[in-house]
Amino acid sequence: MSARKLFGTDGIRGTANVAPMTPEMALRLGQAAGLWFVRGDHRHRVIIGKDTRLSGYMIEPALVAGFTSAGMDVLLVGPLPTPAIAMLARSMRADLGVMISASHNPFEDNGIKLFGPDGYKLSDETEAEIEALMGSDLTSRLAAPALLGRARRLEDAAGRYIETAKASFPRGLTLDGVRVVIDCAHGAAYKVAPTVLRELGADVIAIGVAPDGQNINRDCGSTHPRHLAGEVLAQNADFGMALDGDADRVILCDERGQLIDGDQVLALIAESWAADGRLRGGGIVATVMSNLGLERLLEARGITLHRARVGDRYVMELMRAENINVGGEQSGHMILSDFATTGDGLVAALQVLATIVTERRPASEVCRRFVPLPQRLQNVRFGGASPLLNPEIMEAVRAAELLLGTSGRLLLRPSGTEPVIRVMAEAEDEALVEHIVSSLCERIAQAASPEPVG
Repeated sequence: MSARKLFGTDGIRGTANVAPMTPEMALRLGQAAGLWFVRGDHRHRVIIGKDTRLSGYMIEPALVAGFTSAGMDVLLVGPLPTPAIAMLARSMRADLGVMISASHNPFEDNGIKLFGPDGYKLSDETEAEIEALMGSDLTSRLAAPALLGRARRLEDAAGRYIETAKASFPRGLTLDGVRVVIDCAHGAAYKVAPTVLRELGADVIAIGVAPDGQNINRDCGSTHPRHLAGEVLAQNADFGMALDGDADRVILCDERGQLIDGDQVLALIAESWAADGRLRGGGIVATVMSNLGLERLLEARGITLHRARVGDRYVMELMRAENINVGGEQSGHMILSDFATTGDGLVAALQVLATIVTERRPASEVCRRFVPLPQRLQNVRFGGASPLLNPEIMEAVRAAELLLGTSGRLLLRPSGTEPVIRVMAEAEDEALVEHIVSSLCERIAQAASPEPVG
């Protein structure tokens, strides 16, 4: 298998109009992916959605040109959440789904995510094959003039997703009397997510719903949830939820303005579904970043925690391998495969709201399932080669692991979407955790000569 250079852990991502995130690359990707998925003599179709970034206007037509030149018909749906694109690709029997988004990144970035006809993200192997095809001579393989694809808008795409999301909420329950603040990060869900909540009966205060092409994720959404917390308190709301730019992740907030991360959501859904007999595979899938407190809680309940690599695609792959229907990340990616083939922040929040309504207790009680161990995550930006291979850094890591012993964890990993090393430690001793993370980040910064971030 060829090595991937363009594709990272979540598609292709970069600064808009700077290599690799250029219209030329998007055109080439459309041609290569189109040719890879054109199989048989039926009319081939691709669904293309996007978030609200200004650069979407540049990347979308380039992809359309690429796919139509490969003989694929294109259905354009405009701004919609990533899970909506996955759902539409599968429900409409399309050959491919494409989401133009850089998720939680600032507006200057953009990205392209690909979904197969089954609604799942492509495997590393398939992405590598498409990338290799992009580097080859495609001239002789493109469609003849009479076989070029057509492009049109799918006018009812938003309504289809709205009904799918509502169907994940238990029949017979409503959100009547529940006051909800939702922060859509000026992103892809700015219309559909508040609509779903309102149609289920909630009293909705929607913020982050005025995209201008440049304000996506800016001081709002799941990456800046303190804005949500303040609004929940100001509005005397019962519950808050903050989505990211493409709405595949969510951070929640209780009525006291306290934030609820993905680990607590995983615990709540795991316990609730296990009690109802809906939890498949005897466990859930999280990642190496999830807190040890989650693992201990689940173990006490007889529920197994499987840990995957960071990235919702790897969570989904392990879920499928273990026949598990609940998985997610501490960062807020929640995958509930009974309802979706990829992370869906809105659907996950609806499961939490269903428990709150059923138990008739406030979010502050329902959503606090365990006391997390002290954990700290810090990022260090670097240039050039990864500093993790530096012998001095490797020795410092070994020393830190000895200090933590068997009662804690240490994890260093490069980001799959930006030149950043993520350093995470957790243990019972909070002071020890702080010391280890701070000293390691300082050593890495010296070795790589970057500026620390996060």
